[in-house]
Amino acid sequence: MTDLRDDTEITESLIRSLLRDQHPDLAELPLREVEGGWGNQMWRLGDELAVRIQRMDTDFDHQLKERQWLPLLAPRLPLPIPVPMRSGAPSERFPKMWTVMTWVPGLPLDQASITRSEHAADTLAAFLRALHVAAPADAPADTLRGGHPSDLTNGFDDFLGSVDVDVIGSDVAAVRAVWEDAVAAPAWTGPPVWVHGDLHPANVVVEDGTLAGVVDFGDLFAGDPAVDLAAAWLLLPMGAAARFFTVYANADDAAIRRARGLAVLKCLFLMLMGQNGDRGLPGGKQAWGPAGRTALDRVLADVGHESASTPDA
Repeated sequence: MTDLRDDTEITESLIRSLLRDQHPDLAELPLREVEGGWGNQMWRLGDELAVRIQRMDTDFDHQLKERQWLPLLAPRLPLPIPVPMRSGAPSERFPKMWTVMTWVPGLPLDQASITRSEHAADTLAAFLRALHVAAPADAPADTLRGGHPSDLTNGFDDFLGSVDVDVIGSDVAAVRAVWEDAVAAPAWTGPPVWVHGDLHPANVVVEDGTLAGVVDFGDLFAGDPAVDLAAAWLLLPMGAAARFFTVYANADDAAIRRARGLAVLKCLFLMLMGQNGDRGLPGGKQAWGPAGRTALDRVLADVGHESASTPDA
């Protein structure tokens, strides 16, 4: 196989050549690049399809998981998700994985906003209730993302120490307190449930001011639902987390504490993705930094509200 570098430029010409080689009946459909994407790049293919092609991601398992499990999950989820339709194999022309999937209409939340807060909270809660069911024994596991926050403390310390001081400001102590509370929370003791694993503003789409679809299931696994419950702060506007948890109804205090800590961890990741220079992350996305900072404000505001509402002992 030709040795192509990981940063091989992905162009319209390359996509068309791959389609002509492996799916010639699709090769002449209109094709345009979709803004966004980090691990994978998306290209709109005709009106109803998209090509999902590896960019920073070099792990074939991510797209293989989507091919295996998304056709089974999609029919019972109340929001559209991408469904794999054709498989693209690595080749001499391009040594990575690519898949033709159904197109999920809408704008990514990092390029749009939610204006119908209550509707979005209800929609997210309904989606996660439908997703968070016991997974089969052969479902993929993820010992990193799926672990208790106490297993992720080194990553938290690295992220917190790498975020620019002028971005994190005076909130370091408050952020650490949220994390330490999550580390101290009891672990998930239920059966492993299906978890999206990477819900953040670039992985959901918005139409008419509310959530309209969920994309990028490359981190799909069976584990602790608190990983996804962090989306209450990562995705929803200020103050909407309380309604989300009321409608979701299945999260106890320990799950909310773990979710809050995992939300802080994801906020730091997003802030690093938007950071310039050596202290940022490779392939970074500048829009993700402000999204992470705004979500962090929501977490800390909720913690502050709870503290103010709790009477002194």
